Amino acid sequence: MEIRALKGTKDIFGDEMRKWLEMEETIRGLCDDFGFTQIRTPMFEFTNLFQRSVGDTTDVVQKEMYSFIDKGENAITLKPESTAGVARSYIEHNMGADVQPIKVYYMSPTFRYEKPQAGRQRQFHQFGVEMFGSDSPTADAEIISIGYELLKRMGINKVELHINSLGDPECRKKYNEALKAFLETKKDGLCPLCNERREKNPLRVLDCKNPACQEMFHDAPTVLDTLGEGCKAHFEKVQELLTAMGIPFVVDPKIVRGLDYYTKTVFEFVSCDIGAQGTVCGGGRYNGLIQEIGGKPTPAVGFGAGMERLILAKEAEQGNTLPPATRDLFLGYRGEEATITAYKLITELRSAGISAESDHLQRSVKAQMKFANKIGAKYSAIIGESELENQVINLKNMETGETKEVAFADLVSVMKEELAK
Repeated sequence: MEIRALKGTKDIFGDEMRKWLEMEETIRGLCDDFGFTQIRTPMFEFTNLFQRSVGDTTDVVQKEMYSFIDKGENAITLKPESTAGVARSYIEHNMGADVQPIKVYYMSPTFRYEKPQAGRQRQFHQFGVEMFGSDSPTADAEIISIGYELLKRMGINKVELHINSLGDPECRKKYNEALKAFLETKKDGLCPLCNERREKNPLRVLDCKNPACQEMFHDAPTVLDTLGEGCKAHFEKVQELLTAMGIPFVVDPKIVRGLDYYTKTVFEFVSCDIGAQGTVCGGGRYNGLIQEIGGKPTPAVGFGAGMERLILAKEAEQGNTLPPATRDLFLGYRGEEATITAYKLITELRSAGISAESDHLQRSVKAQMKFANKIGAKYSAIIGESELENQVINLKNMETGETKEVAFADLVSVMKEELAK
C-alpha cells in the first residue's frame, strides 16, 4: 500500500492552508464588490461537453483530460477547466430567462494530466468569473478589471496585462486562410503535431510549446490584420475603457489562448517572477460557446486564474507575509475539578467569539505554558485550587508579562476589553 499522494497532487494544511483561506477571503470580497455571485458545478461532466466546447484539437482534449467510462457506461471527464460546466449550467437552469447579464464566479479544483511544475499540479485550483448576456465592450473591460483589482489587492504588482482580439468567425476565417498559407511555407520545419493541426485548426499551431516552432512564428500574420470593422471597433473601445479605468496594457497579437471557444477580446496577466508558467490569469470573450453546446446564441466573457500561481506570484514578489497563527487565550488547569471549570469557561469564551484553547494531554503547568507560547496565545491563565476557591484567575498578557486578577464571571467581558485595546 502506497502511503503518499499521487504525482501532481498535494495536501494543503497548516500555514499553507491559512494562505489559501486568506486568498479565498480576498476573492469573495472582490466578487461581492463587483456584484458576482458564487456558482459550484460538479467535479465531472460528460466528456463530449469538453470536446465540443474546449476544442478537439487543443492540448487539453488531445493530451490532458482525465476521462473514464463509469458504471452506467457514460463517458465522463474530470473537469479540465470550469467555463464549460458553468455554460452547461446556464443552459440547463434557463438562466437566460433571468435578468441579464448573469455574473458568477467559482473557486474549483481542476484536473489536467500534464507534467507537474511550479504553480501547476495535475489537480490544481482555479478562480474564475463569467458574465453571460452582454456583447458590450464594457463587459470585457469589467472582467479584465476584476483580474487587475485582484492582483492589486493581493499585492502582486510585477505583472503585465497583454490583450488581443481574435475577431468573430468571419475574421477568423480570413485569418485562417492567411495563416495556412504562411504555415505551408514552414511545414518542413514544424513538429508533427503542428503539421497535424495546421489544416484542421491553424490557430492552435501558434499555441505550440516547442521552442523551434515558436522561432518560426515570429513573422506570422496576425489576426489584427484581418479584423472586420465591427470587431476592430469593439477592440478599440475595450482599449479606450481600460485607459479610462487606469489599467495599463500591451497589445500582443501573439495571444491566442489554449481553448477554441474564444472570440474577439482575449487577455493574459503575465507575471515577471514565476518563470515559464508566467500567466497567472487569462481569459476573454466566447460568444459562440452557449450555442455550440446546445443553447441559444448568447454573448459571454470571463477569465480563469490559477490559485497556486497567484500564491506563487505573491510570494515571489513579497516573500512569506503570513502573520504567525495566534489564539486569544490559553486557559490551563490543575486537577479534575479545575478541568471541568476550565472547559465551562472555554465554552463561554468561544460562544462570545473569543478563540480559546486548553490542554488535552494532561501536561504539567510548566508544559502547558510552553504550549501557550507555541500556539501564539495573547493571554494565558491557569486554574488551580486557589482559583477555584476564590472564583478568580490571574490573566497574563503574554507579550508584556503583566497580570490582572479577573473573576470567572467577568472573564468574557474582560477579554473583550483587552482584545479591543
